[in-house]
Amino acid sequence: MAQQIAFGADDDNEVVAAVRSWIEAHHELVEVDAAAEWPSMAHGLATAVARHDADLGVVMCWTGTGTAIAANKVAGIRAAQAHDAWVATNARRWNDANVLALSSRRLSADQAVECVRAFVETDEIDPDERDRIDELKALG
Repeated sequence: MAQQIAFGADDDNEVVAAVRSWIEAHHELVEVDAAAEWPSMAHGLATAVARHDADLGVVMCWTGTGTAIAANKVAGIRAAQAHDAWVATNARRWNDANVLALSSRRLSADQAVECVRAFVETDEIDPDERDRIDELKALG
């Protein structure tokens, strides 16, 4: 099922282009202000997800760390940084992450796309984790 995916990156390289292309080919891309510096860009993307203007978000910077931190400043956002598909999948399954943060410098285009695919296509939350996810959401 096609979803609305908010996407933003602080750079434009082969990895970013591959992720953007994959999202456009399989889902509806919700673009955020690419002219903004990465803290504002990530915060804006997270705000779009929190307001339900997008189902999920994917944000990229050199490491993925800064954009994850900025996104997590928005209430209701659970941004997770991933470096492989297993982490991306289980960030959704075990933490109900709604924003994926990726490095645009340390992942190949194929690795980044695989992370995004795994994240977006994981729609089933582990029922054994539901209480912990609810506790996490209650933290703010």
